[in-house]
Amino acid sequence: MLKHFLVPEEDQVLVSEQAARAGTQAVFEAMGVPEADAALCTDVLITSDLRGCESHGISNTLRQYVAGYRAERMNPVPNVRTVRESAVSATLDADTAIGLQVGPKAMEIAMEKAEEFGMGAVGVQNCGHVGMLAYYPLMAIERDMIGVCMVSAGGHLMVPTFGSETVFGTHPIAWAAPADEMPPFVFDVATTQVAANKIMLTRRIGSKLEPGWITDLEGNPIMDRVDAPDYGKFFMPPFGGTRENGSHKGMGFATVADIMSGILSGNGPGFMAGGGKLSQFVMAFRIDAFTDLAKFKEDMDALLRRIADMKPASGHERVYYAGLIEHEEAASRRELGIPYHREVVEWFNGASAELNLNLRWP
Repeated sequence: MLKHFLVPEEDQVLVSEQAARAGTQAVFEAMGVPEADAALCTDVLITSDLRGCESHGISNTLRQYVAGYRAERMNPVPNVRTVRESAVSATLDADTAIGLQVGPKAMEIAMEKAEEFGMGAVGVQNCGHVGMLAYYPLMAIERDMIGVCMVSAGGHLMVPTFGSETVFGTHPIAWAAPADEMPPFVFDVATTQVAANKIMLTRRIGSKLEPGWITDLEGNPIMDRVDAPDYGKFFMPPFGGTRENGSHKGMGFATVADIMSGILSGNGPGFMAGGGKLSQFVMAFRIDAFTDLAKFKEDMDALLRRIADMKPASGHERVYYAGLIEHEEAASRRELGIPYHREVVEWFNGASAELNLNLRWP
């Protein structure tokens, strides 16, 4: 994890997983979300915080959700409908529910179809923020499946290569596969240079943005280290930053995410939908429909050990693969507590008092 996003030790307040779960669920229920769905939404956020993905956990998003519910931009009790379905696919209308509330159910449907037919895919239209994308492929890993997730996240943030106007959001993609003895491979990235919510972390922590992380409002990459501007005062390039460094590749992946989650679900391109009417795509593959499961896991261990056990380059301590740091961080945080920024704890305690929750962190 980059130092840009870590809470400084002097600003950390350790909160136990149990307390974080109880408080977060109470907030969702206070917003009118039914108890079972509130528990589901909470699990997405706490899993994110445990894995060190604080940009998509409580710190940034919970207060945004509260604001969304209060402004009636999000529906706490949605009428989720199946718009279209086949043996291996389905499309759901989330009825402007938060994505955390509907996305896990979509992955459950995809896994049920994969269990019977070897693979299953579900598109979700008309939903809100879906949280940490890795959560959904992680669900598939628990069933010895490969999991995939993509999101069309609006259209007012990313400028295409050589472009001066926005077409995409951060349009993240996640992909995960189980192993046997090694921690699973879990790849979860925005198709912009950095996730937008991580920019929010730098504002709280006080670290600067690196060259090429954002552009000006004409699409020109800002190649100096700068403080994070307010939203609306910057755009973001695809990952790669410039054409010479491969920004066309990030743009291509963003387009794939828009097609698979936005257009395929019937929600439309992100720049036409946006707001609280985003879209999501999840897919599950049953491994033993393709090959022997034990052999697959054995080969995954061989690949992941080859990466993790190699001698690092000069000046570096270890070599990591996607998901390894997060796996280790989750074990540590379950034991020691989640290190929230004191400002986040102050916000929660204030919200708890306002909502008469009678809960206080730590």
